[in-house]
Amino acid sequence: MTTSQSVTIDENQKSQIKEIVSEILEIDPAEMTDTSLFKEDHDADSLGAIEILSALERTFGVEIDQAELTRMVNLEGVIAVVAEAAAAK
Repeated sequence: MTTSQSVTIDENQKSQIKEIVSEILEIDPAEMTDTSLFKEDHDADSLGAIEILSALERTFGVEIDQAELTRMVNLEGVIAVVAEAAAAK
């Protein structure tokens, strides 16, 4: 039996996630919106996505499957993946 839990990411955690992403992708946080696409709008490469995943796992103490990288195309997707990983913890 599995229980579906919902973990909400608070504003402080969202800010942390945005800081991690912008630092790794070398994007000015002010230029990044929740829906701007890392690759298309900010010229990010796939190596950056793996670095982001790794940094998020360390920072939030979660485990994120690499298959989730396909959803981590913008800040909104990254926040959703972190919330799900935290709920599964």
